[in-house]
Amino acid sequence: MKYCKIALLFVATWVLSACTVFQPVQLKVGTSEAEVIAKLGQPTARIPDGEQYLLEYSHNPWGQSIDMARFDHNNRLLSYEQVLTLEKFATIKIGQSTKTDVLRTIGHPSEIIYLSRLQLEVWTYPYKEHGVWDSEMNVHFDNNGVVKMMLNGPDPRFQSRY
Repeated sequence: MKYCKIALLFVATWVLSACTVFQPVQLKVGTSEAEVIAKLGQPTARIPDGEQYLLEYSHNPWGQSIDMARFDHNNRLLSYEQVLTLEKFATIKIGQSTKTDVLRTIGHPSEIIYLSRLQLEVWTYPYKEHGVWDSEMNVHFDNNGVVKMMLNGPDPRFQSRY
């Protein structure tokens, strides 16, 4: 009986802690950079954007998301959002957007490969399409660092091998 109570206590603690882990972090506009870092931890990257800058929080490759916190020149939060979405991908313009534009829009890729025969550098972003499907967006750059094409498809890491 004693072991049942201990097991129940353990399960209850685990379930309650899981609820707090999966709750999205709430950040208010105007929050200082120091407060954001205190809540979220150290960012995976800091990306300059003119007078503003972004703190990147990548959860890839397996988390399939990247959160971006945008700050003004006074180190105050302007916005906080998950950026690996079809809506954000749609803002990347083929033939116009550069590597810098892509970094500012969707952050750093999980993988970079170079297709020597096609002379294209490919940045890979695993993400949950519509919050459901394990997908992968591949952004292809020409040798001038301009987006040549984008390909979306299933994430091969989650595909059955049988």
